[in-house]
Amino acid sequence: MNDRLPAAAAANLTYFAFASAATPAAPRGTARPVGALPELLGGRYRIERLLGVGGMGAVYRARDLLREQFGDPEPWVALKTLSDDCADYPDAHALLYSEFALTARVNHRHVVRLFNFEVDSASQRAFITLELLKGPTLDQLLDERPGGLPWAELRDIAVPLLEAVAHAHSLGVLHGDLKPGNLLLAADGLRLFDFGLGQAVAGRLPGLPRLCRERITAWTPRYAAAELLDGAPLAAAADVYALGCLLFELCSGSHPFGRLDARQAREQALDCQLQRPANLPTHCWPALRTALALDPIQRRIDVAGLLAAFRAPTQSWLRRWLRPVPG
Repeated sequence: MNDRLPAAAAANLTYFAFASAATPAAPRGTARPVGALPELLGGRYRIERLLGVGGMGAVYRARDLLREQFGDPEPWVALKTLSDDCADYPDAHALLYSEFALTARVNHRHVVRLFNFEVDSASQRAFITLELLKGPTLDQLLDERPGGLPWAELRDIAVPLLEAVAHAHSLGVLHGDLKPGNLLLAADGLRLFDFGLGQAVAGRLPGLPRLCRERITAWTPRYAAAELLDGAPLAAAADVYALGCLLFELCSGSHPFGRLDARQAREQALDCQLQRPANLPTHCWPALRTALALDPIQRRIDVAGLLAAFRAPTQSWLRRWLRPVPG
């Protein structure tokens, strides 16, 4: 399963995936337009309703008629496809496949589980099927908890999140869009989703296509590191900054720099004015403060370092009071 196809065979895969058997190949350099989203995709997935819209894609609740035919009592899936505005862009379907391939490689209990990448031959619509999750996203949770979360609840979210991102980074997968709206609290735990802006670290996962992403500037401003907004390529340090913003917001109820993006905060040197949120234990603050550095050179911590800080046990005031004084 891990053997790579010869170059000549691999070169034919894109056309094979997007063409119906009876349709001749389109001339090189032309693209067949993508049709409107049909009610039934791939002869199998019946669209029921829209669940959400992101920067490039839309997610629907769909019924898997094949699973239903075989008596599955829960035949529903989530189905992600490109939005109408993006579907006709060059390489748009390749970007959707890249999201599928990156997410599938992470394979972590706190990352959304994917099923298939498919193409509806009639409409030329590429789509991903994935597990249908129920529960609030973290931005919905923050709306209900404007003062932030107490440490016990925060830790139960922070540790699984950091475990998932640390695992992804260890495999060479960068997320690129870490924010509360891309995290969901399912009945069996946290799920991270939407790797649509993600990519592989240079030199890692060589079997995946290296796509040109210079024209895709869909970073979420409040969670994007200053270097991303300046036009630098995505790197692990940018994910660390986004995690810093997200964790600060979860424990305080407020974004560390309010409504300002990282470049605006950098102009005012606001990172020098940050104070530890009251709900955050003292031992976690140095790590989180470092993750929030606006200069990537000063952001001298990785996700594993953040995870170690948030996993560390919190000492009670009595234990600290009873600690022997060095002689």
